[in-house]
Amino acid sequence: MAAVAVIAKPLAEGMRQALVLTEDRLGHYPEFRDFFVRTFDLDRVGLTEPGFVRAPSGAAYALVFVGRSGEPFPSGLEVYAIVEALEPLDDTTVDKDLWAILGWMVSGVGAPWTMEDLHATGRLYRIPAMG
Repeated sequence: MAAVAVIAKPLAEGMRQALVLTEDRLGHYPEFRDFFVRTFDLDRVGLTEPGFVRAPSGAAYALVFVGRSGEPFPSGLEVYAIVEALEPLDDTTVDKDLWAILGWMVSGVGAPWTMEDLHATGRLYRIPAMG
């Protein structure tokens, strides 16, 4: 699996953000919240700016962190593909990129989460993008 990399905010001119994944209960597993806090310096940045990653396809994605009153931050996550304003999404590419991003997250979180477990889940749900 090609690497996912944290990047600076990409240029926005002529681009749009298309919602491709929502996780509204990030707090089910605090280790994932901790991973995002560390990776994107969320204790300092908070809600001021999304995190950005480049996926194996070369496409950029914005990770928008959601805050809810009374819950530790971030309480949710929305992932947006950043694409040319008039271009349609290539669903196959987005699915492969999302699978890579999930793998990057699992690797970043570490034990007890493993890539083997992620792949077993992918096989169970017959996710074509897991290739």
